[in-house]
Amino acid sequence: MPVPSISTIKLIPSIAGKLALAGGTLAFGSWLFSDLVHLPGGGAGFLVLGAGFWWMSRPSRPPQFSEPSSISGWIRRCEAVLAQFTELELALGLDGLRCPREQELDLLKAQHAPLSVGVVISEGGTHPSTSELHNALEGSNSLELCIAKPLPVVADAWNWPQELELLDVILYGLPMPLRAADLLRLEQLPTDRPAWLLIKDSVHDSREARQQALSCQLPKPWCDRLLFWSGESADLRRGLHPVRRHFAQPSRSREITKQRLLTSLHRRWQAELEQLRRERFRSLLQRSQWIVAGVVIASPVPSVDLLAVAVVNGLMVKEMAQIWGCSWSSEVLQVVARQLGTAALGQGVVEWSGQALLGMAKLDGGTWLAAGMLQGLSAAYLTRVVGASMADWMALNAGVAQPDLDDLKRQAPLLVAKAAERERMDLPGFADQARAWLKTNQFAGA
Repeated sequence: MPVPSISTIKLIPSIAGKLALAGGTLAFGSWLFSDLVHLPGGGAGFLVLGAGFWWMSRPSRPPQFSEPSSISGWIRRCEAVLAQFTELELALGLDGLRCPREQELDLLKAQHAPLSVGVVISEGGTHPSTSELHNALEGSNSLELCIAKPLPVVADAWNWPQELELLDVILYGLPMPLRAADLLRLEQLPTDRPAWLLIKDSVHDSREARQQALSCQLPKPWCDRLLFWSGESADLRRGLHPVRRHFAQPSRSREITKQRLLTSLHRRWQAELEQLRRERFRSLLQRSQWIVAGVVIASPVPSVDLLAVAVVNGLMVKEMAQIWGCSWSSEVLQVVARQLGTAALGQGVVEWSGQALLGMAKLDGGTWLAAGMLQGLSAAYLTRVVGASMADWMALNAGVAQPDLDDLKRQAPLLVAKAAERERMDLPGFADQARAWLKTNQFAGA
């Protein structure tokens, strides 16, 4: 259903009206605080007081993830995620979640590989010879040179090979003229990765014009990472000066690489952790939605009672808190569930689901005529939407000691709308589950 909107014409006054309102308010406030309250500064004091009131009344922002700025900080973050895998093992009765990941982290912490440079081209491109690269990169620190296999220009995905992730620096031989495959490949390379684009250009006088032309075609972060060479060894050494400068402090170069690898490891673990949680949650949700349906069918009422559904969902919410490691009180969990349930009812999830299920499920006629059946399925669908939005909220607030309930009130309509849209796309699957449930449910024979 479309999100309701309010016309800005009715809410925003004209420019003249706003100026008159602001001027009148300022004049009245200045007189009030100067003559009656005797506030020093008159209008200035009134403005300062108003600014202070605005600052104190600002809506609080939800806690945001702050990235560590050191290797030790990222190691602590990764160890915290390992602890979450341990908690998930205990909560779900699973094995083998922490041990292999802990070994992976230990290997990364103990890594002392030599500094490395990877040279990558796509099919049809060229790069300097190995001896030319060794001479051009020769410096006070020894470097390991890795020449990768040419990357395909026709592919289903443009991801970079995983083996290149361990390298400290990447030199990407960019052919001229530019090809779509190379641009797509560059979009998949993080801009914070130490990497440069190596371009062979034999015409010295045209390099400035060529650089300006490339700046119009390349993504902006890469415009300052262009290295030109004419094909001569001396020119290649001059061109690769930024790379040698990057390795001037080997300990710093290794630190940048290790911190990047820890960041990538943390991001991957978080995604795997959330996937495990979602898999467990889907089985919990499927069980809970049919319990809700059975309760509603057993005690039919003219409309779905949000309080009754919230009571039945209480066990589901508590299990969800265990899955996401949320140490919130039962009262807080019930408040969050009721807030999301109210938002779902306000967006007409029950009314829409009843009509959609009637049109799509095509259940047995004798069973489907009972009003309680439709009501029970609508209640199950409501539980499905509220549970999905609750999972999104817990994922956003995982690790937070106390959630911001005022922020929840603001975000609840959007969370429910997104969850309802996802479940709307899976409505045929829900209808299949409903048919299977009705066949095995005792009410199906009524």
